[in-house]
Amino acid sequence: MPPLKDDTGTTTGAAPPGERRTVIQWRRTLGAQRRGTRGRRQHALLRVRDDIPAAWRIGLMAAGLATPILLWLLISSGSSGDLIVPSPAETWQGAMRLHDDGVLLGDFWASSRRILIGYTISMAIAIVLGLGMGTFRSVEAFLEPPTGFMRYIPATALVPLMLFWLGIDETPKITLIVLGSVFFNLLMVADVARAVPREIINASYTLGAGRLTVLRRVVLPHSLPGIIDVARINLAAAWSILVVAELLAAEEGLAFRIVRAQRFRQIDEMFAILIIFGIIGVVSDLALRALRRRAAPWARA
Repeated sequence: MPPLKDDTGTTTGAAPPGERRTVIQWRRTLGAQRRGTRGRRQHALLRVRDDIPAAWRIGLMAAGLATPILLWLLISSGSSGDLIVPSPAETWQGAMRLHDDGVLLGDFWASSRRILIGYTISMAIAIVLGLGMGTFRSVEAFLEPPTGFMRYIPATALVPLMLFWLGIDETPKITLIVLGSVFFNLLMVADVARAVPREIINASYTLGAGRLTVLRRVVLPHSLPGIIDVARINLAAAWSILVVAELLAAEEGLAFRIVRAQRFRQIDEMFAILIIFGIIGVVSDLALRALRRRAAPWARA
């Protein structure tokens, strides 16, 4: 090994083997990785997968919210003819008109109830079967072919069959939400279960755990944050299916109210309901994020 030199350029001789190992181990530590590197210093906003200051985060969030609002104001101020875009003030008036008519809360509750029941059933099926697919190769071999086939059939194409088989009450609407989301949830939950490290499972067997204990005490807790992420991601798809589901002879619901407003060209009410959809989505997303942090604090990124 060539001789080492200190900061002044003086030859110091080869370092002992133990000291060389200590230097190598230090370079692999988190402190060494965070130490500044040679070259130009990176700006806080351009660092790869690194935190940014709180002031920058708040400012960027405010700018992100302000941008679509400014675009909305710009487009609505120049709308005319076939392109009619109500202003935020007109949209607010449309929402107040729906509220004064006494239909807004009823529509909100009807849509929320359908999503709550249908998506809960979808996630329950996905968790049970998905954990089985991701844990046991036999279950995967049995369920993956029909699941892969069914998920390519658009749920909207099942509307006529739902009417023929289940009638026009709440059952076909909830069933359509289940069928439109369960197969995607199932495959994603299975991928989450497959990501459980094999070493942890082997260690559990070594300590005397059985199959059911490993599934209940190892696979499920390790997969819990991923399962919540799956529910958060695919919830948007369930709301999309709801729009089609409420066309099945519905008499109330947010999507039903949009179609009714279209008949009378009440575009301000249509925009108001779209804003309500967005607010519901943001609140649901934040609630599931909070549930993930509370249920699996060890998995915080």
